[in-house]
This record gives sequence, structure tokens and C-alpha cells, in this order.
Amino acid sequence: MAKQDILKKIVVTEKASRLNRMGQYVFMVERHATKNEVKKAVKFSYNVDPVSVNIVVKPPKRKKLRGLKGTQRGYKKAIVTLKKGHTIDVA
Repeated sequence: MAKQDILKKIVVTEKASRLNRMGQYVFMVERHATKNEVKKAVKFSYNVDPVSVNIVVKPPKRKKLRGLKGTQRGYKKAIVTLKKGHTIDVA
């Protein structure tokens, strides 16, 4: 898979904004993506040097609404820490 396809979108939430001030950025990524692939994709897409990558996986959750059973989608997100002085424009 191409490097630009690994990163789905950048997460913009209160918690992610707090992390941005500390040089960490949160991305939704493909479920099969590894830490090294995410690191290379961020370097390729944003031209910055990632120091580390932490991965969080939320598994699918079973839900029931008015007797109908279904599942809530799971996702995988990556928290990328950048070198001092490097930033990504979130806006």
C-alpha cells in the first residue's frame, strides 16, 4: 500500500489539541499499518522527523438498539511525537 494511503485523517479534538502543544499529533490510520509504516508515511506526507509512534487500537463493539443487533466500528489511531521545532499545520 502507498505511504499516503496509510494515514486516513488527522484527529482534531480537545485531547489532540493538548497533545499538539507537546509536539504530538494524532492520526487515524489503516488497521493493518505498523509503527514503522506510519512513521514513514508521516515523514513522506508532512516532511517532518517523527521521533516515536504509539498505536491505539479500539476493537469493534457490539450494540443493540430497539432489538436490532449491530456492531460499532473499531479503529486504529497513531500518536506521533515529532522532533523539537517540527510542527504540522492542523488547520
